[in-house]
Amino acid sequence: QVQLVESGGGLVQAGGSLRLSCAASGQTFSSYAMGWFRQAPGKEREFVAAISSNGSSTYYTESVKSRFTISRDNGKNTVFLQMNSLKPEDTADYYCASTPSRSSASYYRRGAYGRWGQGTQVTVSS
Repeated sequence: QVQLVESGGGLVQAGGSLRLSCAASGQTFSSYAMGWFRQAPGKEREFVAAISSNGSSTYYTESVKSRFTISRDNGKNTVFLQMNSLKPEDTADYYCASTPSRSSASYYRRGAYGRWGQGTQVTVSS
């Protein structure tokens, strides 16, 4: 059974940094593209970033470009989200997810992802 487990969330002041991790088990990790999504209270879950299966390509939503970096270590079955210059509007539960899709256009869509983690909470205070 595929499992994704996020960690690294917490409370940070505006301008600070956090590094989220997502450990995968039960799947051939290197065969899957990975994505990070977030969901703020009362809002829809939205795309944040994605990375191709071999890590050669990355994708970001406009609001996090130049502040967030997605990366992966296929040897450790882990994907990371480095978040710098955090803003209060980044406050949300963050989820990692996996997709077997090879279509980069699909990476922005929740429906492309078949497996999800339980989420980790990120709170940015002003």
